[in-house]
Amino acid sequence: MKISWRTILLWSLPALVIGFFFWQGAFSPTAVNMGSNTASTRMSYGRFLDYLEAGRVTTVDLYDGGRIAIVEAVAPELDNRVQRLRVDLPGNSPDLISRLREANINFDSHPIRNEGAIWGLLGNLIFPVLLIVSLFFLFRRSSNVPGGPGQAMNFGKSKARFSMEAKTGVMFDDVAGVDEAKEELQEVVTFLKKPERFTAVGARIPKGVLLVGPPGTGKTLLAKAIAGEAGVPFFSISGSEFVEMFVGVGASRVRDLFKKAKENAPCIIFIDEIDAVGRQRGAGIGGGNDEREQTLNQLLTEMDGFEGNTGIIIIAATNRPDVLDSALLRPGRFDRQVTVDAPDVKGRLSILEIHARNKKLSDEISLEAIARRTPGFTGADLANLLNEAAILTARRRKEAITMLEINDAVDRVVAGMEGTPLMDSKSKRLIGYHEVGHALIGTLIQEHAPVQKVTLLPRGQARGLTWFMPNEEQGLISRAQILARITAAIGGRAAEKVIFGDAEVTTGAGNDLQQVTSMARQMVTRYGMSDLGPLSLETQQSEVFLGRDLMTRSEYSDEIASRIDAQVRTIIEHCYEHACQMIQDNRIVIDRLVDLLIEKETIDGDEFRQIVSEYTNVPEKERYVPIV
Repeated sequence: MKISWRTILLWSLPALVIGFFFWQGAFSPTAVNMGSNTASTRMSYGRFLDYLEAGRVTTVDLYDGGRIAIVEAVAPELDNRVQRLRVDLPGNSPDLISRLREANINFDSHPIRNEGAIWGLLGNLIFPVLLIVSLFFLFRRSSNVPGGPGQAMNFGKSKARFSMEAKTGVMFDDVAGVDEAKEELQEVVTFLKKPERFTAVGARIPKGVLLVGPPGTGKTLLAKAIAGEAGVPFFSISGSEFVEMFVGVGASRVRDLFKKAKENAPCIIFIDEIDAVGRQRGAGIGGGNDEREQTLNQLLTEMDGFEGNTGIIIIAATNRPDVLDSALLRPGRFDRQVTVDAPDVKGRLSILEIHARNKKLSDEISLEAIARRTPGFTGADLANLLNEAAILTARRRKEAITMLEINDAVDRVVAGMEGTPLMDSKSKRLIGYHEVGHALIGTLIQEHAPVQKVTLLPRGQARGLTWFMPNEEQGLISRAQILARITAAIGGRAAEKVIFGDAEVTTGAGNDLQQVTSMARQMVTRYGMSDLGPLSLETQQSEVFLGRDLMTRSEYSDEIASRIDAQVRTIIEHCYEHACQMIQDNRIVIDRLVDLLIEKETIDGDEFRQIVSEYTNVPEKERYVPIV
């Protein structure tokens, strides 16, 4: 068992206190002064005078300034043997010396020594010394803790982690799905290793590179790869570590960081989440303060000020480039903005191949199928997906990951943990009709993505789910595809109305209605897909942040606002009527699918389409194209 020095000190204090008082008692002035002449038998002063008159006293030794006497006297009760006795003398006995001389008795007076004062002084110093020693160890220990009292004088020092050769264990071969970003960043590494290749033709490497992209796309991973490849001194720090509650601390840390970087040039400085310190100046709202602005001013000066920073390459990462100050983004500071976006299907396949290196996969696993099924997943999402599949495999005591674990992991990552299966009841049947309504309309409309599966197994807040799988990476979406999505999304509510009537519709379509309304409104106000014509009446909404408008202002008149509302309602009502008509026309197949769904709880997409094709024509949709 490991015992800290604080515990030892706390347990030692009571012993020290007891020992101190014992020490004080053992080395009292009286005991020290009398030394070995102490006597345990006491005699009263009156009896001492009687012995003195009877001539029985032989010697007298006076101690403590004449207040104590050690007497040798003949005791008649002890057969006239000599006995040493202690006598406490009164304070005023001036004639005692005269009487001793008259009786011709040997006496001696012993002076008071200062040993008692010395021991008393030492005893009084014990506790201050212990207190000082304790505080010394306390401050020494806290000096290793970031922000501790031992670092009160180091507020202005940079907290950047420094590596002479950053051995991160990550190289460019370990980063996939961001080929364009890797190509641009490899130029930085090449310049650091072979600068003459660029300087020979008059080229100048960018002073700063800003990595922009959603969370989880690999911005920090790219920085680690640069550090691992470059082989030069590497400083890494977060933007939030510059800002403190004390004015001037952030600017001081920026100066200290660049001072250290200049001493180790050429080098790389990586600033993660730079939006914490680089937000636009001058608004005075949204959490801004003078400390943050002064820190940004110092950062701008160090990056491209009067003195310059030759040999220092700054790499920063953020997922909010729109909030950064324009002076920070200009050429000379951040010359390049490298977009690190969510990977496409090829990128996802490459990422899966990297993360599958240390996973035991069964022969039936198709990484291409997983990449097809996970549009919009970032690198972090895919790593988490395979990790969740590996955890499920270990929990089920299997030797290798199968497609069952992959599918369950995808469902868990997207929709949440699987809940308790529903009991057979009216509620379960209603949910079944709701989900089959989504799936049937998505299957019968040509422009909609194919159904992957329909399930009644609860996940997260959803009591049932219908999964669709897009056939390709869709950068552009047509008007017909948006209308198809609206119709399929509202198909659950349409099924509830047609099957159970208006009185039995439930709140299960609440999220569907939100999506439907949002898509219809964007068709009218942003994409010009309505009778209002090709007009963009609204911009993409964003949160209030520094340097932007606090109050949203109307960009159109009240008349246009009424027409927008009317157009949105027209689009949704048209899709809703279309969905209800499709449900009525295919009532027989819907009943069969719901019975099968309640029995099996999950229907695969191929089986779903096979059953629907027995009753009506299912349009052919694009199949997967193999990844080249």
